[in-house]
Amino acid sequence: MARKYFTLDVFTRQPLGGNPLAVVLESEGLDDATMQAIAGEFNLSETVFVSPAVDSGNRANIRIFTPKKELPFAGHPTVGTAILLAGLDGLVSGQEIDLVLEEKVGPVLCKVRCSGELFESSFILPKLPRMMPLDIDTGLLARATGIRPEQLGIVGHHHSICDAGVAYPTVAVADLSAMEAIKINEAALARCFEGSDLDAEIFVYTKQCINDDSDYHVRMFAPAFGIAEDPATGSAAASFGAQILAYDRPVDGDHVFVIEQGYEMGRPSRIELAMTVEEGQLKSAGITGSAVIVSEGILYI
Repeated sequence: MARKYFTLDVFTRQPLGGNPLAVVLESEGLDDATMQAIAGEFNLSETVFVSPAVDSGNRANIRIFTPKKELPFAGHPTVGTAILLAGLDGLVSGQEIDLVLEEKVGPVLCKVRCSGELFESSFILPKLPRMMPLDIDTGLLARATGIRPEQLGIVGHHHSICDAGVAYPTVAVADLSAMEAIKINEAALARCFEGSDLDAEIFVYTKQCINDDSDYHVRMFAPAFGIAEDPATGSAAASFGAQILAYDRPVDGDHVFVIEQGYEMGRPSRIELAMTVEEGQLKSAGITGSAVIVSEGILYI
C-alpha cells in the first residue's frame, strides 16, 4: 500500500536545523512491529504514524516511535504533526487553529498559528511535570559523561528525575565548556541506572547560554532509545519545568523560559516552555515551537 509521508525540522525556523521528524499519513493497517521497523528505517529521533481520531471531535490519533521503542508522548512530534496537519488543512498566514491530537498519554490540545511562511505550534502539557530525587554515584556519572566530577552540578540544584509523561534523569553541569566536553560512555551510563526502571538516557543542562535571550542550554542523550544525541527534546523540556520550579523558584505569575539545544550537533533549536505559577505551585505549562517541511514522499508498505 502507498502511504504519503513528510519530514519536517522542528523547533527551528530554518530547514536543516532543529530536530528532524518523519510523519506517516494513513497509517491504518500497520501493526506495532511494522511501525517500529519503519521508524528504524527512517532512523530519526521520532517517527509519527497518523490515523483517524477515535473521538470525532479530535483531529487525529498519533503514535510515536523512536528507532527502538514507542513513546506515550513527545514534544517535537506533537509540534511537528500539529503544524503539518494544520497546513494540509489549509491554514494560511494570519490565521490560527486549535486541534487535538490523541496520544497514548491522552488528548493533547494544540494551537497552530501561521504568519507569513512561518508556522508555530503551542500545546498544553497533558500531564504536569513532577520531580523525584536521583541518587547517582558522582564518579560513575563523571565516567558516563566524560567530564570531571567538579564540572557536575550547579549550586542549589540537585540531580533529579523529571517526568511529564516520559521520565528523564536530569543533571546540571557548571557551564558551556563542561557541556561541550561531554562524551557519553554508553556502558558507564547504563551502569548508572542498573537496578532501576530508568532507561540509559540523560538530560543535561546549564544556565550559561549561547544566546542572550535563552535561559538554559541543554543536551539530551538517549542511547537506550537508539538516539545517540537529540537536537531538540520537547518532552524533556516539558519535564524540566519541575526542576525549574523546585530550584529556580519563579514567582507567582506567567513565565516563558527559552531552552536552547542542538548547538553541539550543528542543529540549533529553540524551545519555549510556558509556566503559570500560583502560590508557589505549577498550575499549567505548555511548549511552543516552529517547524518547517523539508521533504515529502511515498512509503510503499
